[in-house]
Amino acid sequence: MADSTNADDALEALQERIGYRFREPKRLRQSLTHPSYLQQAPSEGPHYQRLEFLGDAILSAILSEQLFQILPREREGILSDNRAALARGEELSRLARDLGIREAIRLSPSEEQNAGRDRDSILEDALEALVGAIYLDSGWETTRSIVLGWYGDIESRLPPMISHQNPKGRLQEHAQAEFGNDAVRYRVVEESGPDHDKCFVIEVLIQNQPAGRGTGSSKKEAEENAAREALHALGETKENREEA
Repeated sequence: MADSTNADDALEALQERIGYRFREPKRLRQSLTHPSYLQQAPSEGPHYQRLEFLGDAILSAILSEQLFQILPREREGILSDNRAALARGEELSRLARDLGIREAIRLSPSEEQNAGRDRDSILEDALEALVGAIYLDSGWETTRSIVLGWYGDIESRLPPMISHQNPKGRLQEHAQAEFGNDAVRYRVVEESGPDHDKCFVIEVLIQNQPAGRGTGSSKKEAEENAAREALHALGETKENREEA
């Protein structure tokens, strides 16, 4: 009974911190239920993974709409880079800690002993699941207002380099440090459309290996988008190496 009381207190406190009170508390509990928890209490299911799937999409839509409004002159690639920066795992796990989500997550004893409550991946998943739960409980407008309230001044959270630094320059610096000055080159894969409405598809190669592909109405735009894709791929490769 004491454990149940403590759990209820944690849920109550969390609702105060996130600025939203659930009409259906079972949605809140589900958003905080790690799959491991059901090993000891299968009747307490389901776990949060379906809500995480939904919440990821809702969060992306909220951030996309907000960036579209506050960066009216930026192209698609810049908007995508900024959204990725706001929704990356490190940012979401930090936000989850700020909101005190870690205290309310339901874990198995073994996961608890393995410091699961402080694992970034679990905190990120729980935050996305919480967004999904709020959306199902309240709809778009309320969820949008709550999530933007968590972020605060979004412009102050945007990495300056994304908005102002040339992605081709960033890729050149990245590749030059590892492979030398002549490692990067671009090639036109496809060119279509009339002169007034051209579409270019360009591939960037690093040491003659395809690293990214981009499209655009000019070669410059297509090259920049190819460089952005390559930067994303290189970032993911680096993260995978660090985790391993």
